[in-house]
Amino acid sequence: MPPVSDNLAAFRLALSCARHRRLIRISGARDDVRERASALLAGLEYDDVLWVGGPQQITLEQRVERLAMKKARNRLGGEQGAVVFDAFEGFDPDAFGALSGTVRAGGVLLLLVPDDWGDAADGDYARLADHPWHWAQLASRYLARLARRLDTPGVTHWRQGEALPSLPVSSPAESVRPQSGDDGCLSVDQARAVREIAGLKRRRPLVLTADRGRGKSAALGIGAAQRLIAGDDEIMLTAPSMQSVAPLFERLAALLPEGERQGGQFVWRGRAVRFIAPDRLDADAERPGGAGRVLLVDEAAALPAALLERALRHFPRVAFATTVHGYEGSGRGFALRFRERLARITPQWRALELHTPVRWAPHDPLEQATDDLLMLSAEPPPLSEPPERVYQHCLDRSALAVDESRLAALFGLLVQAHYRTAPADLRALLDGPGITLETLESAPRPGAGALLAVALTVEEGGFDAELAERVAAGERRPRGHLVAQSLALHAGVAAAATHRQRRIMRLAVHPQARRQGLGSRLVAQLAETTAAEGYDLLTASFGAEAGLIAFWRRCGLVSLRPGVRHETSTGEYPLMMGRALSPAGDVLLAELRAHHAESLPQLLAFELHAMTSEVATMLLAELPVAPLDADRRLRLTRFAHASAPLVACRAALRRLVCLELARRGTTAETLEALAPWVALLWQGRDEAWLVRRLAVAGRAPLYLRFRREVAEWLAHAGREEMG
Repeated sequence: MPPVSDNLAAFRLALSCARHRRLIRISGARDDVRERASALLAGLEYDDVLWVGGPQQITLEQRVERLAMKKARNRLGGEQGAVVFDAFEGFDPDAFGALSGTVRAGGVLLLLVPDDWGDAADGDYARLADHPWHWAQLASRYLARLARRLDTPGVTHWRQGEALPSLPVSSPAESVRPQSGDDGCLSVDQARAVREIAGLKRRRPLVLTADRGRGKSAALGIGAAQRLIAGDDEIMLTAPSMQSVAPLFERLAALLPEGERQGGQFVWRGRAVRFIAPDRLDADAERPGGAGRVLLVDEAAALPAALLERALRHFPRVAFATTVHGYEGSGRGFALRFRERLARITPQWRALELHTPVRWAPHDPLEQATDDLLMLSAEPPPLSEPPERVYQHCLDRSALAVDESRLAALFGLLVQAHYRTAPADLRALLDGPGITLETLESAPRPGAGALLAVALTVEEGGFDAELAERVAAGERRPRGHLVAQSLALHAGVAAAATHRQRRIMRLAVHPQARRQGLGSRLVAQLAETTAAEGYDLLTASFGAEAGLIAFWRRCGLVSLRPGVRHETSTGEYPLMMGRALSPAGDVLLAELRAHHAESLPQLLAFELHAMTSEVATMLLAELPVAPLDADRRLRLTRFAHASAPLVACRAALRRLVCLELARRGTTAETLEALAPWVALLWQGRDEAWLVRRLAVAGRAPLYLRFRREVAEWLAHAGREEMG
């Protein structure tokens, strides 16, 4: 093995003084690379090393912690001097993004790869290999791009058979160390954020955004500590996972040493900061808490806008914090899409962005390299002027992979349009089997003009009859084919897996070009081209939210199946919708729709009883409804104009609500008015819930309101029948 450089001590000292971190790529044969990595770590003498991936046993002089690649997220909130990212069995983009942020200032990240890295797919591509593909058959455009982007002065590359290149040694005079104030803040903008959190005003929520390492979570912790000292009895805290708020609890413990961490809460002198999972926010919001209740939301970009809006309405004082560019989700997308709701509900909301890094110095080489490799800062360029004409294109992914500016514009558009875009999504975009990229652009040649909209689609279905039947019977679950397999298994329609489908995975429109019909136009063109290619269905699957359901309906899709388990991190139930593209697709769609109409009422009563009533109302709006017969009208008249109990006309009330829903359409006002009825008649919500929801004084005023509404709806139904 070539000798390890004798300037390692000077290199590590320089890194520590400058508060920088460094990425070192070590390439060659597997055993040789691991041996050189071990020798380099021994020379650097870090006390804490995390070795991710690779063999289970690594012999080093210093302490080494082993970690499987799939458990990278378990390290959130932790730090170490060195991370070894052993990519010989496969490169996990999400793990790399997560772990790069755990290297402390003065540390290194060693990336171990073969010499021919990028020439072929690696083992981690197994997650992309949808049936019937094997991962070794997939293209490796993504890895080839990484190999190219690593060839930069900011990354040291140690090749097999060569001596370790000279490592850069910067002057300690360049060091800019953050100074901790009395409040524990390490930067001016972090101190400003803490003041805003500590002084939250009613109905004036704070939106705090920052790149990783800027002390955002710590600011929440310092602000929470100050609020406890000032007298808050209880502060609620939510995030996609409890692990992601570890820095917040650490700051509380440091600032309030008399306090104690008790699982998901920190208690100090009888006052507490309590973590609550996002899907439990609604239940907690119904507890009485007075006008001073406070909610802190970390990594808000990873949570759906509908859930955040409900939190905004329930809690008087709210602070939303999120990462701007990171593997957790897109803070830019959050800011763009959530801003409209904030302006409508709480027009006096405030925004604050943290710029100064506190965990490492500005211009950190590892941060810059990670940002470039994973395209964490990808954003679509602004539009200079409205396009005169719009053209549709199907992009060539091989050409896209080597066009860095074009790729960044497209990926940035997807990031801004969706909350939970992860680094691995870029790999799927470039190398996933059966994927197409359809765009709307302002020029007839791809890349010559502005990118206005993009649709990412994937091929599904096409199974043989035997495999489809085994899927429907629950005996097989091939990789991928989300909608096709779900409809076969959960709707019991095996033919859903035999028919060829194309699912729209992502649809994004440039922020400056929204509300111009480009999204629906792209879907319409997709339906036309997909039908010409012999597909039977065009489908989409997404977290059920009223606005999204309305959009896909305008595009000609209808509901096929709601998922029966909501995601803990989002509180939303998935919904699958589809549109027939062929005569065979028409037959299949009719069968799926019949099953959906039959099963939805029962699902709402049981599995979907906790679904938001507005979304449940949207789903019911698609079901066929018959007019009132004489018996039902009589039962409803007794309820509306006399004192008959609701239980005597429950079935008639269901039909009347559906008729009213069909008459009024699914406007926001309709959903607000009819959701309580859906909650009562389909989802089994009790009278106490309805009293709180409608803000009435009790049971008697509640039923007085119900009887008046039924009387009004009966009158409408009568006039329509007569005329």
